[in-house]
Amino acid sequence: MTAAIRTEALKLFRSAVGVLGTIALVGGVLALVAGLTTAVRAGNAQVIAQAGPGAQLDWAGMLAMSMQVTAAGALLGCGVVLTWLVGREFSDGTISALFALPVSVGRIALGKIAVYGLWVVAVHLTLAAGLLALGLLLGYGVPDAGGWAGLLRLFVLGLLTGAIAMPVAWVATLTRSVLAGVGATIGLVALAQVGVLAGAGGWFPLAAPALWAMSGSGTAAVGIAPGTSVTGVHLLIVVMTSVFFALLLWRSWSRLQMDH
Repeated sequence: MTAAIRTEALKLFRSAVGVLGTIALVGGVLALVAGLTTAVRAGNAQVIAQAGPGAQLDWAGMLAMSMQVTAAGALLGCGVVLTWLVGREFSDGTISALFALPVSVGRIALGKIAVYGLWVVAVHLTLAAGLLALGLLLGYGVPDAGGWAGLLRLFVLGLLTGAIAMPVAWVATLTRSVLAGVGATIGLVALAQVGVLAGAGGWFPLAAPALWAMSGSGTAAVGIAPGTSVTGVHLLIVVMTSVFFALLLWRSWSRLQMDH
């Protein structure tokens, strides 16, 4: 199992998808937050209206803005990286070679899941650290207790969003296609946005992480119905959904045949 994790980690961190996905997710969020904050400071009325609580020029405002951007972008970024990590064996034609390894393909699938989980943790730790540095550069000072709690909430949002992307790995396996996995990722992003805007609430796993993060930020985020709340039960459903699809992925890989 350790060998499988080490091998999959090398594949990811030496790949263009892994590097560019990390840069796009971390750098993209930081760049958007910095750009939007600059527009708010310049008095851009359109940006101020769209930013909602993010238009406050303090830690609370910046974190509210960051959560909106992360909720929208992290699912796409995580889904693409996960799709490539799982689906590349089919698109590159290397799946048959895995059967010659001393590690079962089922364990290789578990290794891919473990590496993906480590990547999600590392990316969102880096993002939280980057936002801390950005806030200091913007002159917001050292965060108070609420600011630290907001950074922690954003980090957990990233973890939950990465977890709920797990279905795309199963789709990529069933279809033997990276493109199908990417299509499933886009579909999940669309469903999550519809769920939030439609007021589906915390019982909809795709929407629950964003609703939890933004409704708990101390202000009412744009697009979230007043009174929306997400409990620990809802977040547990998110985790259980991720585990369910991880088990489906392991089962599918365990049943792979060399000629399929």
